[in-house]
This record gives sequence, structure tokens and C-alpha cells, in this order.
Amino acid sequence: MQKVRVPINSFQYGEISDSVIHRVDSPIYQASAQRLENVLVRAEGGVKKRPGLRNIYDFGITRDTTKTLQCDLVPFVFSDDERYIIAIEHQKVRCFRVVNGTIDLVSTLTQDTNGNPLPFDHNYIYEYTHAQYGDVLFVAHPLFMPRMITRTSLTSFEITPFAFDQRADGNQIYQPYSVFHATNVTLDPSASTGTGVTLTVSEDYFDTTGSIDGSGNYPDSLHVGVFLRYDQTEIEITSVQSATQATGDIIGTLQIALSVANPLRTNDNSNIIEVTQINHGFQGGESITVVDATAVGGINEANINGVRTIASIIDNNTYTFTAGATANTSEDGGGFVKIVTHAPTHQWTEQSFSAVRGYPAAIEFHENRLCFGGTIAEPDSLWMSRIGRFFNFDVGDAADDDSINLVAATGDVNEIRYLVSNRDLQVFTASAELYVPTFLNQSITPANAQIRKQTPYGCEFIEPVSIDGATIFIQTGGNVAREYLYTDDEDAYTSTAVSTIASHLLGNLKDIAVVNGFVGLSESYAVFPKTNGECAVFSSNRAERRAGWMRFTTQGSFDSVVPIDDRLFATVWFDDTDLRLVEFDSDYQLDNAKLYTLTSNVATVSADFDNGTVVHVIAIEGDRQDYLGTHTVTAGAIDLSAYNPTYTEAYIGYSFDVQVVTNPIDASVSNGPVTGHPRGISSAILDIRDTRSLRVNTSALVTESAFNGKKEFRILGYNRDPQITITQNEPLSLQVNGLIAELIL
Repeated sequence: MQKVRVPINSFQYGEISDSVIHRVDSPIYQASAQRLENVLVRAEGGVKKRPGLRNIYDFGITRDTTKTLQCDLVPFVFSDDERYIIAIEHQKVRCFRVVNGTIDLVSTLTQDTNGNPLPFDHNYIYEYTHAQYGDVLFVAHPLFMPRMITRTSLTSFEITPFAFDQRADGNQIYQPYSVFHATNVTLDPSASTGTGVTLTVSEDYFDTTGSIDGSGNYPDSLHVGVFLRYDQTEIEITSVQSATQATGDIIGTLQIALSVANPLRTNDNSNIIEVTQINHGFQGGESITVVDATAVGGINEANINGVRTIASIIDNNTYTFTAGATANTSEDGGGFVKIVTHAPTHQWTEQSFSAVRGYPAAIEFHENRLCFGGTIAEPDSLWMSRIGRFFNFDVGDAADDDSINLVAATGDVNEIRYLVSNRDLQVFTASAELYVPTFLNQSITPANAQIRKQTPYGCEFIEPVSIDGATIFIQTGGNVAREYLYTDDEDAYTSTAVSTIASHLLGNLKDIAVVNGFVGLSESYAVFPKTNGECAVFSSNRAERRAGWMRFTTQGSFDSVVPIDDRLFATVWFDDTDLRLVEFDSDYQLDNAKLYTLTSNVATVSADFDNGTVVHVIAIEGDRQDYLGTHTVTAGAIDLSAYNPTYTEAYIGYSFDVQVVTNPIDASVSNGPVTGHPRGISSAILDIRDTRSLRVNTSALVTESAFNGKKEFRILGYNRDPQITITQNEPLSLQVNGLIAELIL
């Protein structure tokens, strides 16, 4: 009989899938496990039991299993001592203030400042995107205008719809406009000023949702309230009569600023002036008013400006009118000319964000600009505000600080889902990963702004987040996690898969949170709640090239997660009517737990547990903690009067499983590897710290206090795939730094 000692010094690669289990030759095999449940992989390579879940708040929501996410937790960090958790629910927002160990509900909102219901819908909450600037949290989705959740005092918030800045005279809204009509479609207003102006388009265009009322209008048309822009002048649609006709109010006077300087040309001894107006759309004979023209060809301003009639159409970009005097030379001039007219024109646009065109899907702040990405009608467009003026999206004359409008014209329609401000502005779409480059010592301007396509994987509806220098995202389909990272070698972004060895842990993800320095550990952890109630957990330490996966489970179902500094909070369904806000708390060994004060060894728990609920109890006397097993809530209380001594406090909640299952213990001997051959494990020596409850296969640790050191456990049996399984008899502390298995051949 031959004995071989096999060390397992590290679990740094985490839990691996069955597809890797035969790779006994790989370093990954030697530093991983077949199952890591409710433990954290430490920087040193060992594992430690995850913190328990401290019960904070009961939302009182009834669970709907058809909804992906019913409550989305969002961090809101205003200052070092003013931190909040924002819970977005169906037509409701709750705001919790986080102060040291205390988390209090400080505000509940069901209406905006205009008294309107909130547009948040639990059918789509998992798709919402968020961005914070100062004391405002912005929430975006294609089905509503972005909402601003504003902190108005230490304990109060309000919600308002996003509104664009306006010019001081009210004649211009600094919002983006886009072309939604074909190039040959004209807009023909019936007047150049006033209200109740008839607007006629040459092809079906206006939304005709609903039925015609007694006035011949479509009152439910999504175009009602939408702004059109005739060149640079805005027209608000007040009613819709058909797909080709609407009524609107003109804000100011309809005029077209000619896009070229000196657009007027005279001919010697002629009173005919030729006008260059790109894509003018005129038919001939229309009345126009020339404004701001300067003298040209010997004809003074008074004989050029004013009401004129188009004499002839030369081509799509040129027409003529008769001046009030004759030129004495042939020349180009006129300066910067405007044409006041309500003639049919191709030069018209519609506001980009509306109920008929959709609203931004993605939102982010980058280089002191507010960035919007992707609407229903323009899924691959990106809008960036003016620098430092987050409510102004006026493109102006393309000065460096003007607004920017980009289209991801990469050959495919890339539906923008998320924006991330990192080294560059990263753009995640349904089909690819892109970015807007930041150039050395230059800010992004209208002159240099561009979108570059990088990798072709696409992003699932899980908001990408930064972790350990990279941006982690879930590939379309939900089965692969990737790190989006710029590499100098490639001089480009790469999207490396980080879930290949643990692919079984992904799929059906619904949220993400990244917490740094969690419970005093140096790693960054990304936590992904899943629809099956578990969490897939990814740890990353790029400097030491260590990364691995593990899983969290509970007596319930994880819903959403949120980090606040190095603390991690979650919502958990403990039954179909019991959604709780909880915190991963290293002082707790139980889930959905509280620390109760005992009176004569009796704890009143009616506020948290129904009668008949079976709970676990860890009682406290001084520095001593005793696990007292399970108890049933009776008359709203847990009665421990049968115990001696008298306890002062007790942790009461649910236990959760802890399980570490090694890969099959393998070794290479003189005649080759023993893989697949019957073999046994006679013993295992574990290096454990601060451990009060531990079982190795069938052998249990017996200790009255926390054990520190090396402990040998005897194991029996032969198997072709012998493994060591570490579990717990009691919900107490556990930490395993490593082990040595004695393999019998």
C-alpha cells in the first residue's frame, strides 16, 4: 500500500465547472474546488465563511415570480458622512440613510414634484440605468423621460422629470433634434408666425394613436406636445388631424439661416439675385423675407432685404428673386443671410426624446458632460451635453464646449444599453462593445469626437461596473462574464472571458454590485444575484493575477445587491410576502437575523417572524456565544427559559449552508497519474483559524472555543474520485487556510 501526501494550499481559482475537472495537469486544478458555497476566497488562498445577513427592513411587497427584479438597490454617496441606499420599486422610491451601523428609512416617494405618479415599472426595473452627480441621482429608460432623484436635505428627497434649459426669451429649448423623415419629405406650415398654424407633411408622418374626437383630432396622438424645428425655429404640436396634418404654435418666427457665408450672387446690369440655400425644398413662386443681408454688387441692403418672391428654381440648392435695384457688378456677397418663410422645406427636424421616439436607455457623466445613449427610434445614437451645462444639448456652431451628437455607424445597428466612464467613455450595446476615445491632453470636442468599435460580444441587461481596473460585463445570452480592458499591447480594448472555468455559475443573472475591501479582505468582489435565488460571486486581484468564482445561497432568494464603500447590502425574499433589506455583517453567523435583548431568557420576535417559524438561536453571555439549536416562534417570542445560564442577548435568524468540496484528490506516482483509479483518503490535516464548527466528511471538530492551528481528521472509504467535503454542524465561525490529504493507493 502506497501513501502520498497531497497539499491543497490555495483555492484562489474558486469553484470550477465539471468541464475542467479532468484537467489534473493544470495549475487551476491544484488551486480550486468543485464547490465553494457561502465562503469567501481570501487573498492568502484560504476560505472564510461569508458574513451572515443582518435584518434591517421589511418592504412589505408581495412577490411576483414573473418579474425579473421588483426592487433595484442603487448607491447614493453624497459625502463621507452622508450615504444612502435608493430602492426603486413599482411606482415607488424608498431612500435609506446609512450612518455607521444604523440604516434608517428617511423618505418614501410615490409622486414627482408635479403630483404625477412615478413611471417606474417592475416589468422593466432590471433595465434601468443610473448616474449620480452631486446631490442628484438620474434614472433612465427608453419608456420615460429621465427622472432626477434629488437630495434636498439630510433626510428628504424629491423626484422631478429631466427638463432641458431654455433660452432667456423662451424661444428655444436646448434639446437635441433629429431627422425622422425621408429626405424628400417636406414640412409646409400655413404661416410663419402665430398659434394654431396648420402643419402639412408630404407623406404620412404624424402618430394617429386612438380615435378621432368630435373636433376631428386625435387626442391620444403621441405627437401632441412634441416640438418640430423648421430649420432653427421651434413649433409645438398642439393637435393632430391625420397622418399628414397637425396644428402647432410657432415659437418666434419661421426663418432659415443660410448655411454658407455670402450666399447671394449678382450679375452686372441685372436685378436678379441668385441665392445658394442647400436643399431648400422650394417649388417656385413662394413668398420669402430676406433678413440681415448686406450690400452686394452695388445693390444696397434696403433693396435686398424685405419681402421677395422666388422667381425661378435653378436646382435643389439654388433659386433666384428680383431685387429692388440693378447690380453694377457681378460678385458674391450678402454676409450671413436669413430667409423668413413658411414655404415647404426639407430642412426640418423633430425633438429626439419623446413618447413617440422613446427616451435615452443609457446615462452617464463623462469629462464634465452629461451623456445619453440610445432611444427606441435611434438606438445607436449618443448625445453629450455642453461642458459643465448638463441640461443644455445645443450643438451651436460646433465650438469645443458645444453639445455633441454621435452615431455608432459601424455597419450594424448597435443598440446602446449602457455607458461607463472609465479611461474613455465606454459604450456597451446589445451586439458589440465600443468607446469614445479621450485623446492625450485633449478633451472630447465636436471636432474630434468619434465612436470606435472594439469587440463583438454584446452586453446583457446587467449594468457593467468597474472592478480592479477593468469593466466587467455579461455577454448577451447571460452565460459569459467578460472584462473590458484597454491593453497597450493591442492598443485597443479587449473583452477577455473571466468565467470560462466556472461557466455553470452563470446564467439568469439579474443584478450586479462590486464591493472593494469587503469584510477587511483585499480583493474586489462582484456579486451577481440570479433568478434561482443564489448569487454568483467573482473575486479579483489583478496585481497578483488571482481571480475565482464562488456562490452564495440563503434560506430564501437574493434579489438585488448594492455596495456602500466596503459594505454590501441586499434585498432577499425569505418568503413570497417577505422582502427584506439586509446587510452582510461579519458579526452575524445567521441570515435574516437580528440581535435581540432577552428578558428572563425570552426574546420578542413578532415584528420579524410569524408564529410557527423555525429559527436558529445563538445566545450571548458576556464574551461567550452558545449555539442553542432550532426553536419555533410561539406567541411572537422565542422562549429560552429552559436554559441555564441566563443570557442577555441572542442572535436569532436562519442558518445557511457552508460547503467546501475539493476536486478529486489526485497525484502522480512513478508509473504515472492515478486519475480514475480506485483510491482512498486516510486522513486530512486542516490548517484552521477562528473556527468553532467544522465537519470533514463524517468527522466533526469538537471544541468549546474558537480553534486555531492544525487539526487532523480521519477519513474512510475508497473511490475513483475521492474528495474532501467541509461542512458545518452548527452556524458558527469557520476559516480554512489550506489542507494536506493523505492519499492511499
